[in-house]
Amino acid sequence: MLLISFGARAQDARYSHTAATPQLINPAMTGLMNGQLRFTANYRDLYSSQLGGEGFRSYTAGLELRRPAGNGNFFGIGVQIQQDEAGTSDFVRNQALVSFSYQQDLGRINGRGTGHFLAGGAQLGVASRGLDLTKLWFSEQYFVDQSTRDAYLDTNLPNGEGISGMGSSLYVDASAGLGWFANFGNRLGAYAGLAVYHLNSPDISPVNGNTDEVDQRYVIHGGGEIPLGSGDMSLLPSLRFMSQGPAYEALTGASLRYTQRAWREVALRVGLLAQVSNQLGDSPGLNAMVVMVGLETEKVQFGLSYDISAGEVGTITNSRGGFEVSMIYVQPAKYRSKVICPKF
Repeated sequence: MLLISFGARAQDARYSHTAATPQLINPAMTGLMNGQLRFTANYRDLYSSQLGGEGFRSYTAGLELRRPAGNGNFFGIGVQIQQDEAGTSDFVRNQALVSFSYQQDLGRINGRGTGHFLAGGAQLGVASRGLDLTKLWFSEQYFVDQSTRDAYLDTNLPNGEGISGMGSSLYVDASAGLGWFANFGNRLGAYAGLAVYHLNSPDISPVNGNTDEVDQRYVIHGGGEIPLGSGDMSLLPSLRFMSQGPAYEALTGASLRYTQRAWREVALRVGLLAQVSNQLGDSPGLNAMVVMVGLETEKVQFGLSYDISAGEVGTITNSRGGFEVSMIYVQPAKYRSKVICPKF
């Protein structure tokens, strides 16, 4: 038995702020923006209120460029770095990714600024996973004194797991995706896509001679913007479904976006998302409700959310999940684009 979820059934980190993690949702979304440069940053903290320093923490940042490719088409280039930390063993997962996308103009739909694109993307990166086994104990290190019946732990004994001290692995990872997006007019847009991560099923085993392949992660996502009335309010629905090995998860909901002409480029957002995943026994169930707020300015967007745990997880954690905070900076383009990208 080697460790708990270090191997092939380990799951990728999940972020609720999908707009701040486009390269981790679909490589085809690389550079998909109303600008020429985008910087994103995200921090997620989960279950630290119960586990303290042993909670799940994820950090990620990305940089993307969008450039004209001629005839109304565009290409995007991006880099993404990420680190995840969790557990008593100081489990750490790091990755550095390079993404490329091409956005093919499919034509105008209805007047200036409208139209739709088909995008394809690929991603290649280097990643590592590691942990410190000296901070864990195993059954081989546990014994009972037969005369006193006292139980003891001796972490200096061999753990019987094939590795000791620091375990780590380094591997190459490849992913790809397709996407479509459209702008139908003022405050009316849509997008959809699908992606496959870990196409090469890399081996992440920390044990020489052992094999633990990462399950491929399949992503289906979509959303858009729908105007509410003739004012300055709109609804932004979204859906993301992911499946990886035995686990699956759906994150769906909507945000309200409100602005006024007097505010110029400032807008407010408030939203609610439901996270559904397989529970014990593999039956689907509500895992969390995500409450979100956001602030948009001309170039920068901030987001803050809190996960209210539900279902079986909520019973264990007393409904306390964790928070997530994100920032998106977009530099306006110096070139002109025929089609305005939809809001995410």
